Amino acid sequence: QVQLVESGGGLVQAGGSLRLSCAASISIFSINRMGWYRQAPGKQRELVASITSIGRTNYADSVKGRFTISRDNAKKTGYLQMNSLKPEDTAIYYCNADLWGITYWGQGTQVTVSS
Repeated sequence: QVQLVESGGGLVQAGGSLRLSCAASISIFSINRMGWYRQAPGKQRELVASITSIGRTNYADSVKGRFTISRDNAKKTGYLQMNSLKPEDTAIYYCNADLWGITYWGQGTQVTVSS
């Protein structure tokens, strides 16, 4: 069982920055893939960014050049640095992790970007 706890969400003005953190309850060396998803009201959950155990990253087109995903294995934590935020980035952001064929989810953290 893996527990993931997100933090770092909040209210920010358009153009601002936030850094989300995803703290895992176990060592993340064995986690094949960590990802960040988001879900806005009335919309489906969508992939924002992901990173593999060897550091290969993938981004949604809407966030390329603005968001950066990273992971610190020693701290058992994944990060999502979000710059140049836009009102359309407003959503609940979820961390997830794939380990031995099982996907785990955090509880989510709210990000609100005001115009």
